[in-house]
This record gives sequence, C-alpha cells and structure tokens, in this order.
Amino acid sequence: MADQDSISVRISPDCPPDTQQVLTAAWAHDVQTVKKLLDTPGRASCQDPKTGETPLHAAIRSCGAPSEDDTPEDLEAAKQTVYELLLWGGIWNDIDNHNETPGCVASRLGRTELYNLCVEAGVRAEMLFGLLDGYEELSSGEEEDDEEMEDVNGHVEDANGHVEDGDEAPELVVVEEDGQNGVTEAIDTQPTFQRVSKDAEWDVKSETYLRSKLTYLDGKLVDDDGNGVMMAWETDLMRKSVDALLPRKEPGKRILNIGFGMGIIDTMFAETKPSRHHIIEAHPEVLGHISAPDSKFGPAWEESAPEPGAFKIYRGKWQEVGQQLLEEGQVYDAIYFDTFGEDYSQLRIFFTNYIPGLLDSRGIFGFFNGLGADRKICYDIYTKVAELHLADAGLDVDWKVIDVDMKELAEDGKGEWEGVKRRYWTLDKYRLPTCTFLG
Repeated sequence: MADQDSISVRISPDCPPDTQQVLTAAWAHDVQTVKKLLDTPGRASCQDPKTGETPLHAAIRSCGAPSEDDTPEDLEAAKQTVYELLLWGGIWNDIDNHNETPGCVASRLGRTELYNLCVEAGVRAEMLFGLLDGYEELSSGEEEDDEEMEDVNGHVEDANGHVEDGDEAPELVVVEEDGQNGVTEAIDTQPTFQRVSKDAEWDVKSETYLRSKLTYLDGKLVDDDGNGVMMAWETDLMRKSVDALLPRKEPGKRILNIGFGMGIIDTMFAETKPSRHHIIEAHPEVLGHISAPDSKFGPAWEESAPEPGAFKIYRGKWQEVGQQLLEEGQVYDAIYFDTFGEDYSQLRIFFTNYIPGLLDSRGIFGFFNGLGADRKICYDIYTKVAELHLADAGLDVDWKVIDVDMKELAEDGKGEWEGVKRRYWTLDKYRLPTCTFLG
C-alpha cells in the first residue's frame, strides 16, 4: 500500500486550496503553520473530497513505517502536529476512502506513539460523553452510507446484550460540532466521507430486538435481519470465561448469568454443580427455546435444584429482574453478562448499580468483551474506558489476552459468517475481563 500512501495520491489535484494548505502543512509536520491555520474553525477536521484525507491522516501517514532514517526531531514534530490537531478538534475516528481512521493508519505503519495519541483522544471523548449521558456505540465505519452500529459486546446483541458492538459498541461517541472550545463546525461541502456513527439500518435497539424473530441455525443464533446474536465460534472464549469466574471449579457456587442466547456458557456453568444457578433472559423466542421438551434448562432442570428456586430462569429484562434480585438480597459468587441490542451505557449501569449489591465480596464478575471488536482502535479505546468505569464502581479488572483463530472468521459472508449480515468480530486477540472488588 506504499504507493497509495504518497502525498500525490492522498492530496488530490481537486482538493480545495484551503484544505490542501492544511493537509500539506500537516504532512510536513510544520507545527507553526498548522497552529496558524487552525485558527479557522473546522480546519482540523477538513477532508480531501476525493481521498477523505484529514490533517490527522496526513500527519501520521507521512511518517511511513519506522526506519533507520527516523530522527528524534522528526518524531517529535510528528507527535506535536498530531497533538495540535487533536487539541483543535481533529476527529480521531474520521475515515478515509480506504476505510481507515488516523489510528488505523498509525497501527498499520507501526507508529505506536501516534496510535496511542489517537487512542487517548478516543478515551477522552468517550469519558466526556459518558458524563454528558451521550453515549453512542462505535461503528466500524466500513461504508460511507451504511455505517454500522456495534452493541455492548460487539455482536449486534441479545435481550441481555451480545452487539455483544453494537456495541458498540459498541462504537464510541463522535463529538458534537459547534465551533467552540476547539470543537469544529460541520463541513457540509464534503459529504462523501462521514465520521463513524450510527446508521438507522444498524440501530438494533433492545425493544426492536425483543420484537424480532430469531432463528437457531447450525452453530449460530440470528435475528430476522441476519444479525448474529450468538455464534458457536465463541465457545472457546466462554470456556475460558468460566475458568476465570470459577478458577477452582469447586461445586456449590452461586452463579448468575445474564443473557442465555444459545445456552453455551450456562451449559458449562451447570457442569460445575452450582448450589444456585439463575439465568435472566428477555427474548420470547429464546424463552420458548428454553422451555422446549428437549431443553437442558426447562422445568425439569428447575425442579432438580437442591432447594426451591435455586435453579431458575428469570423471564424479563435484566434491568427489572436485577432490581428484584437486589431487593431479595440475592448474592452470587460468579456473575456473567452477555446481552444483545444494548449500548455501552447499559453495561456501565450494570457495573455501577447492580454489581456492588449482587456480587459477593470475594466474587468474580465477567462479561463478553466484544466492545468495538470490528476495529482495533475501537477495541483498545473501549478496553480503557471500561477499565476506568469499573474502577469507579469499585472493581479491579485483569485482562487476559487470548488468541482467536481467524481461519473461519476472516471474511464477510464466508466461513463462520455465512448467513450472518456482518462480522461483529475482526480481531485475532480477545481480552477476557476478570473483575473483582478493589482491596
């Protein structure tokens, strides 16, 4: 892609002079000129109408891959240029005509310091919008007019949440643009390239999901739009999550799982012989699947409990059932959260409003971590944001990095994704969270 990264390709002949001026100064890491040009609102996020190049893209792309020709002075100039652009409203998740954000370019070129500056900008934006109650899931931004929304966990999600993406991203927020305090005005003269944002087609909200028709196919659960709610490829991640939540495999533990889906993790939990195993599920079709005569978790399973109510399917939204469990004084040794059709704000609410009352003081909490998992920079940002919010809730998190076999996951519509609308997972590493109370 080296030729495609040249200045002659990235700054097109048709680029408006004002935009070309900023892009050229950013490309040259001419910090003083960049500062002067950024006095005009909107300059930090302007884009070449043909290539989608922004000043942030240009400042990072011009560095190329690390080489022996690099000098400390050149690298410092690049960092200062990127810093100034971010300070004046450069958008860390704008995409170009190659579907790359500035952070994606930095990652591809191996420019770790510049990549980290983009990640830090994304974290600041998400934390700010969290304070303003303005979460939006980070989308992959793969198409300019068909941008995708991720749910909490990266799937597009189950009544309890798998876009575990999505989320979100889930998808992190895009700063509203008003021209004040370093935030840029919208540039309506460049309609081709749009920031990563939600699209109505991908806006899989909880209520919409709960009304949707689900289909259990071979190794996957999909909604009537073809969104993957849960898939069998996640089984290894679920097994490792059970190992993290119940490290000594002792029988008699109290377990709560939110989001049944295909029943993968609940089957594993049941094998540990818990003294209490509660499951929250809201989707009517999943509940019908659970009640089927051949289900492992139907009435016979509930009746086999060591005491009445110890094995139970709670039918309803976790927000309501969770409140009921809190009022009953229920406490668990292990809690797992894996829902679909909810954004990151709901997962954060679970961190802060439910875990402190439901988790035993020595208990362990985990969740399916598909946050922003269709783009590396989004995944890295959500990792940091979740860690900060978990700390706010009094929880420490340990991330275990697990290799993901991408052989059957690498291409849209093929392998594991056959019959699924989009890939909610594109990464070869999974960060498994193990959360315990601080201290």
